[in-house]
Amino acid sequence: MSNILHSQERSDVLAHVAGNLRHLRKSAGLSQTALAEASGISRRMIIAVEAGDANISLSSLDRLAAALGVDFVDLVRDPTRASRADINQVTWRGKDGESLAVLLGSAPASTETQMWLWSLGPGDRYDAEPDPQGWHEMIYVTEGILRLELSGETRDYKAGTFAVYSTAQDYAYINPGETPARFVRNVVS
Repeated sequence: MSNILHSQERSDVLAHVAGNLRHLRKSAGLSQTALAEASGISRRMIIAVEAGDANISLSSLDRLAAALGVDFVDLVRDPTRASRADINQVTWRGKDGESLAVLLGSAPASTETQMWLWSLGPGDRYDAEPDPQGWHEMIYVTEGILRLELSGETRDYKAGTFAVYSTAQDYAYINPGETPARFVRNVVS
């Protein structure tokens, strides 16, 4: 049951799935029966999800997305937000109130994804050269403050915040604080 989305938490977990699924299915010109056949998910389940009255696994949402020719993100994100870089949606809750998964952001990938754990001492800086077009990074700050410089513009990210951005530009990591800055960095190409 750990990978099930529960409708009783609809206010955050299933807030957008019902409307997004219905909209995407209709945009694809599919009936609920045709989507059921294409995805392997029962028509009954699709009806319940579109009504916002279902428990569905994350893997079943993946199957629905694939059958519609879209990404998982397209099913769960707020449709009023244009950017996939700032999704910030709860997609799973466990039995314990402290247990949850939040999809922070998404970037397109075609060949490789790398996960890094970075630490910068006080006042330290890392200057990067631009990557080819299509490369992105996702960072999540776990400790301290990280200053991200993108093409000359800077923004500070404190612990618990994140950023998703293209690396086909000049960029740098800077620790403006007096304590170490630690962050997880995902490189996506």
